[in-house]
Amino acid sequence: MPELPEVETIRSQLAPRLTGRALVSVEILDPRLTRPIDLFEVAEELEGDTIAAVERRGKYLVLRMESGLALLVHLRMTGSFGFEPTSHERAVLGLDDGTRLAYRDVRRFGTWLVLENTEVEPYLAGKNGPEPLGPRFTTDWLVARLSGRRAPVKAVLLDQRVAAGVGNIYADEALWRARVNPLMPAESLDPDEVRRLRRAVRAALRTGIERQGSTLSDYRTPEGSRGGMQEEFKVYGRDGLPCRHCGTTIAKTRVGGRGTWYCPRCQPHGAG
Repeated sequence: MPELPEVETIRSQLAPRLTGRALVSVEILDPRLTRPIDLFEVAEELEGDTIAAVERRGKYLVLRMESGLALLVHLRMTGSFGFEPTSHERAVLGLDDGTRLAYRDVRRFGTWLVLENTEVEPYLAGKNGPEPLGPRFTTDWLVARLSGRRAPVKAVLLDQRVAAGVGNIYADEALWRARVNPLMPAESLDPDEVRRLRRAVRAALRTGIERQGSTLSDYRTPEGSRGGMQEEFKVYGRDGLPCRHCGTTIAKTRVGGRGTWYCPRCQPHGAG
């Protein structure tokens, strides 16, 4: 699933080519994309409007229109945008400069939702906590969110109301950087561990953005290139390989049904 770095990479490449452009055609090819709203109704709302801004909130892309509407796109597992024709196209936007932008989604879990601008912030605030790279994601915030939670710290970190945009990949990478075991009860972390974890989350996400996200299967940037973060993974997907820090074999377990990778030496369970 595209996480914050992948979605931010998509936003950064779409923004200069979409901002100020009118949608001369909107073709939605899959009714699942907009359900329960009829796909023709959504297309009619968007067609003829002009894109005023391309933003990101957590894992959501937000296309704000000059009319006061906004299109919220959640890519889910395999959603992506591209400027070249491709397979598994679920929607196609035609811009007034002749640009063709296709939305591709192999597994068809992605969603498009049109809201009025005044509805966007309440909607997103109900699903997302603070941006991990923003000023509201403080150590105090994280301490409060972990306090009283017996669930594994990784499970809490994956809660979008705790750290918007953090998913399986960057949670594992951040926990390794913080030297925190993913299975530790969230409430058991001491203040120094929480402080390290906050810094590690931000560092892992920044690295992901610098590398334009990670390509494990379907993800491509709108320009068609692969991400490079997979070459930087310290633990994610590396079970059986040596830790890049200490040489210990990376282990794999499951947290909340999600594959989870960690170094048993760098991230000992119960370490303080």
